[in-house]
Amino acid sequence: MALLWAPIAVIAQLPAGASPPGSHWIDRYFELETARLEASPLSEIPTAEAWEARRERLRQELRFMLGLDGFTSRPDLQASVSGTIPGQGFRVEKVVFQSLPGLYVTGNLFVPDNAPEPSPAILYVCGHAPVKHDGVSLGNKTAYHHHGAWFARNGYVCLTIDTLQLGEIEGIHHGTYREGRWWWNARGYTPAGVEAWNGIRALDYLESRPEVDSSRMGMTGRSGGGAYTWWVAALDERVRVAVPVAGITSLRNHVVDGCVEGHCDCMYPLNLYGWDFSAVAALTAPRPLLISNTDKDRIFPLDGVVRVYEEARRIYRLLDAEQNIGLNITEGPHKDTHELRVSAFSWFDRFLKDEAGTAPVTDPALPVFDPVALRVLESIPGDQRNTSIDESFVSAAPRPSPPANRAAFQQHRRTSLRNLRVSCFLGWRDAMDAPLAADVSAPIHTGEVQLQVLTFDTAQGLRLPVYLIRRSGDDWEAIRRVEAKVLLEEEWERFAEIYARSLPSSAESPEGAQATPEPPAAGTLLALLAPRGIGPSAWSSDDRVRTHIRRRFMLLGQTLDSMRLWDLRRATRALLEIEELPDCQIELGGEGVAAGLALYTALFEREIDSLRLSQLPHSHRQGPVFPNVLRYLDIPDAVSFVAHRIPVVLQVDDPSPWTVCRDTGDVLGWPADRLVVTGTGRTP
Repeated sequence: MALLWAPIAVIAQLPAGASPPGSHWIDRYFELETARLEASPLSEIPTAEAWEARRERLRQELRFMLGLDGFTSRPDLQASVSGTIPGQGFRVEKVVFQSLPGLYVTGNLFVPDNAPEPSPAILYVCGHAPVKHDGVSLGNKTAYHHHGAWFARNGYVCLTIDTLQLGEIEGIHHGTYREGRWWWNARGYTPAGVEAWNGIRALDYLESRPEVDSSRMGMTGRSGGGAYTWWVAALDERVRVAVPVAGITSLRNHVVDGCVEGHCDCMYPLNLYGWDFSAVAALTAPRPLLISNTDKDRIFPLDGVVRVYEEARRIYRLLDAEQNIGLNITEGPHKDTHELRVSAFSWFDRFLKDEAGTAPVTDPALPVFDPVALRVLESIPGDQRNTSIDESFVSAAPRPSPPANRAAFQQHRRTSLRNLRVSCFLGWRDAMDAPLAADVSAPIHTGEVQLQVLTFDTAQGLRLPVYLIRRSGDDWEAIRRVEAKVLLEEEWERFAEIYARSLPSSAESPEGAQATPEPPAAGTLLALLAPRGIGPSAWSSDDRVRTHIRRRFMLLGQTLDSMRLWDLRRATRALLEIEELPDCQIELGGEGVAAGLALYTALFEREIDSLRLSQLPHSHRQGPVFPNVLRYLDIPDAVSFVAHRIPVVLQVDDPSPWTVCRDTGDVLGWPADRLVVTGTGRTP
């Protein structure tokens, strides 16, 4: 009880280096969630026919998770060549095309001399290798040009393309990693989708070249390039042979073992459907696939790579194509080694040139050009969208606007709620009616205030508190109104500062109280809801640790906010299970992001009778962040949906974002007190 009521003091007294109270739970949570996702998928597919029936649905899910589901057409590439460089036995063309209008892709096309036309072709996608000269980015293609040179010397046309972040026009891969762009999750955006799309359009470009035999195109790359090879090969069967190098490992490695901390956002889809990554590998079947890695790679560990291979190999077996999948493990760290290259070259010779059994590859892939010579652009195009593509790559819902009539509003509300359930909150995989095991503690009295704690189960191994505060003279039968409030970090600190000081060091020593908080109004129960990561379940105050915990949620198809919303829904139901509490009005409130969580709790839980929200963000860009939510609606939509049913009071600095809600109320004939927008001030 003392820990529940005075957690700030308890945490402050932890020895140096000691873990906060919730840190062990969050580790256990990620372990259990990962184990659950590992248990689904490929092992349940019994036959080749079952796989064929499921494969297209999996591809559709992957397109959605990469933000590619809306890409139904392919605009003209507007391709051009800015110059040509002679090599020994080949030439290099400096190529640029637009995968979307204003989304530029720079690359080098290595074309062999005197090769029979059309020739097999390789799309090479690059890992993270910044190359600059006098402060100007030359593109990471220049760091990997030795691969293109080798392929061209050996009869392949090879297109090596830059990535978004490390290209000649420098975009961003690290939105959630270090830039605080959590709204990427709300928008359903990941730079992995851009890299996948650029790879698909690069195949379009290769097909347009007369030197290329489009029936013999392969794809490879290492590290980030290995990951992009996975996405494109899974989605586009024009990739006849794939060799992803050090670009994939198991979900367990990323979430439980912490490999997520070594990877930026371009390595991940927004994993809404809860995939283990072996499903990506399996989508290449039955086409030839060589999974290649070193044995001491810390960000693509060996055990996870082997697991991906074994899971994918099972699908190849079902398709009678086990001879088309290989696992190549060489000694070494996370590095572009000669041994890795030789295996890739041999694999392509075997499957694209039918040269199995020929002399082994001995020709090393070595740099041959000054990187400056491979630069494509003399200047950055004025219409480029590379630096802002996160704003437009995934289509957002239209700006909230008043409905034409009641029928239009009801249709919009029904469609939006359905989309929330099937495309935003699939991370709620446990049944909401799972037992709460709710329990109310014995009361503590301090002055005129009576304090109790309601605890309940929200996830396996996690019990969360609801702090119950009422006048000492009020028994349960006297309660007529519940004022429930969501506590996040700042609100928790204010609450704890008031109440922790007022409490004795133990429930048996009430004389130790230091201060007396103001009691609620007579007949009112104050219920303070602290979701996961707050107060007793706090896991860390270190910003870096907190960032990567949030990213782990993303890899499970969740966000921290979506699971806190789950907690608040469970807390609401736990309140209603208090047998002694009479039927009374429940008002829910919060401040800032907590206000957004309260809003959505009322959207899903119809037992909430009214809302009082302070400083509610006007967009999910500011939070709360739910997966994909901005594809379908924004916060003013949710306010209108809730206000159509119950009274809502907004205390805000700027009332203008809420004009659309008032206009909606005019169309629908809401009573005057249904939506009240007041001036600034914190929720009491």
